[in-house]
Amino acid sequence: MSLQPLLDAVAPVPLHAMAAIAAFVLGVVQLLAPKGTLPHRVLGWIWVGLLLTVAISSFWIHGHSFRLWRQWSPIHLLSIFTPVMLVIGVIMARRHHVRAHAIIMSSIFAGALAIAGLFTLVPGRIMHAVVFGP
Repeated sequence: MSLQPLLDAVAPVPLHAMAAIAAFVLGVVQLLAPKGTLPHRVLGWIWVGLLLTVAISSFWIHGHSFRLWRQWSPIHLLSIFTPVMLVIGVIMARRHHVRAHAIIMSSIFAGALAIAGLFTLVPGRIMHAVVFGP
């Protein structure tokens, strides 16, 4: 395992990946920690900021395969959907709709971080080289 392939990647790939990794780790903490506390709210805002960074930075990352429209692939649809759902998730929390908030945020964690993250481990991708070597 080496971070060198990621550090050698063109911008904004390192920012995107580091924000995604941080959001994943923080998301695990958020899922396991007590809810409704001040730390949960503060870490939640940090998590939202990290996910916005991941989503926005993805629009400057273009692969050579699976293009849907111009240089964008289907994964960029997730980059549009995620910020919209983050806003709805925050609104649900502020309105004290705890169940809706929990479902939305845990779904974002599963879809935008866990499942999408697994696809970064496909051979030929930078994160595959980071985790498994060249």
